[in-house]
Amino acid sequence: MAHGVFWFFLALRIASVFLVTTFFVPDEYWQSLEVAHRLAFGYGHLTWEWTAGIRSYLYPALIAGLYKVLAILSLDTVDLLTILPRILQALFSAYADYRFYVWSNKSKWSVFLLASSWCWFYVGSRTLANTVETSLTMIALSLFPWTSESTSFLWPVALSFFVRPTSVIPWVPLCLYHIKKSSHPTWELLLKRYLLIGVLTGGLSIAVDSYFHGSFIVTPYEFLQYNVLRGIGSFYGEHPWYWYLSAGLPMLLGITILPFLVASFETVRHRQVYKERFLLLSSILFTVAVYSVLAHKEFRFLLPVLPLCLYLTADYLARWSRKASSISIWFVALLILTVNGLLAGYIGSVHQRGTVDVVAHLSSATKDYRDEFNNPAKILFLMPCHSTPFYSHVHQNVTMRFLRCEPNLQEQENYIDEADQFYANPMGWIRKNLPVHPLSALPTHLVAFDVLEPAIANFLSIYQEKASFFHTDYPTERVGQYVKLYERIDPNAAISKPITTSTTAAPPASEGVYADPDEQYNPEEEETA
Repeated sequence: MAHGVFWFFLALRIASVFLVTTFFVPDEYWQSLEVAHRLAFGYGHLTWEWTAGIRSYLYPALIAGLYKVLAILSLDTVDLLTILPRILQALFSAYADYRFYVWSNKSKWSVFLLASSWCWFYVGSRTLANTVETSLTMIALSLFPWTSESTSFLWPVALSFFVRPTSVIPWVPLCLYHIKKSSHPTWELLLKRYLLIGVLTGGLSIAVDSYFHGSFIVTPYEFLQYNVLRGIGSFYGEHPWYWYLSAGLPMLLGITILPFLVASFETVRHRQVYKERFLLLSSILFTVAVYSVLAHKEFRFLLPVLPLCLYLTADYLARWSRKASSISIWFVALLILTVNGLLAGYIGSVHQRGTVDVVAHLSSATKDYRDEFNNPAKILFLMPCHSTPFYSHVHQNVTMRFLRCEPNLQEQENYIDEADQFYANPMGWIRKNLPVHPLSALPTHLVAFDVLEPAIANFLSIYQEKASFFHTDYPTERVGQYVKLYERIDPNAAISKPITTSTTAAPPASEGVYADPDEQYNPEEEETA
């Protein structure tokens, strides 16, 4: 039975690799695959987090090793570079699922809730540090000594901390409980177990990070300094303190939020009976409380508490089902499966897929491309920064540029990042940043959302639309319903070509930029030789 459960979860997670084809958050690509691509092939973009040293190379280095093997075997195709890391993550997540099953006393409800979780299906095979963090949390929970003196759970907890320091938050109540109930003196437990395991794991992490960063560095310290002490995270958006309660946790659990709330109420009411559940609920509430204090909030930050929530709910449903009728049990199970299945299907295969599809198309469309001057492709992304994967999904060392959005690290007055500058005056930005001469310096390909087309119609008159990809049913001011791909046309044809509506951006010019932002863009001024 146990082995069958593992193979079931493995099949489910690998299936998600091919069924989940949408964009979630930039970190899935920019903090893992892009970094690994740079390590393995020598080119790829490093965001400010890597130059500032707040990210660990532990996870990207593993993927880079996989990339190196593919390169040695001459199998480094775009398909394999994008799919195999997700399959690797799916394997790890499947093992974590199996450990969750073991931890929950092999409960059928635990298998059902984990398998039907729309959120875990959506992220379980994504190359996110949060996915690794959640998997390590499940493994550690399965090793937690509820009735013994073991400290083996500290190894995955320590590793998770060095992958993503905030992963330690749910463990604060659990570790305090562990220390309190232990028969060993507190000082002995802290020195000979907690500190020793932390030092050994930290030594490995510091060695790996110092090697790849090029100097001695402790990434968890840099992470906390930037994100907590300096509050850099708030640059990327803020939410009210109650956001995790009103939106974050309900979205994380989907329809399962209903039995979870009932289970939580019962746990608090009978906390002397359900001591284990009460401790887990305390960890959940503590984590939500800590994250609620921080201004910048995202759904994925709560991922490590997902297994705790599902365990609590599964235990409640297992007890409830002993007295419930078969009709009630089937109704609850089908309701959870249907609602979460619809969520997983829509968000995993429909919502926000255009930015992934367009880069997949680019990788083939520009492979052997040469413009009229026999130059390779130059691609400009005129969209909110990090809206698409980058070199890891193109796998060609061609010129690519996107609108930057680094936070105000130098604490400049009236700081406005490049993306905001562009959206404040799209044509003004184009005239300042795109070259007049020679024509070959202009980007050959532009990628933009359809909502930008009216604002840059003049510039698009020298481009033709080559492809359009559906992205979302819920467009916003900057994110459109479709992603458009444009290609620069022959200069002689460009002069007489009617203006089209599309969106695009161009690579930095080394010379001949527009000095007057109010000057009318005129393609006739371009060289046509």
